[in-house]
Amino acid sequence: MLAVTEAAAEAISALTAQGGIQQEGGLRFAMQTEVDSQPALALTVATAPAEGDQVVTANEGAHVFLEERAADFLSDKVLDIQAASDGQLEFAVLEQG
Repeated sequence: MLAVTEAAAEAISALTAQGGIQQEGGLRFAMQTEVDSQPALALTVATAPAEGDQVVTANEGAHVFLEERAADFLSDKVLDIQAASDGQLEFAVLEQG
C-alpha cells in the first residue's frame, strides 16, 4: 500500500485547507493514458473519494484517494515532498525501502 511521509501529509492538509475541504477532502491519484509507453499519473485535489477508490489516511489525518489502477501502480511506493530546481515544493513518488 502507498506510504505517505509526514511532510507529504502536511502538504496535503495545507492543500485541502485552502480549498475548504480539509476534513473530508484529499489528494487523488488516477492513471492516465500512457505517455511514451510509461504509466502516467493524474493528481488532483478532490472533495471525496470516487466510487471504487482506495483511501489511504496518513497519521496526520491527510487522505489520499487511489483509483484502482493507480493503487496497483503505487502499492510499493512512498509519497513524499521534494524541492524542485526552482525551489518550489512538489510531490514525489519514490520506491519504498
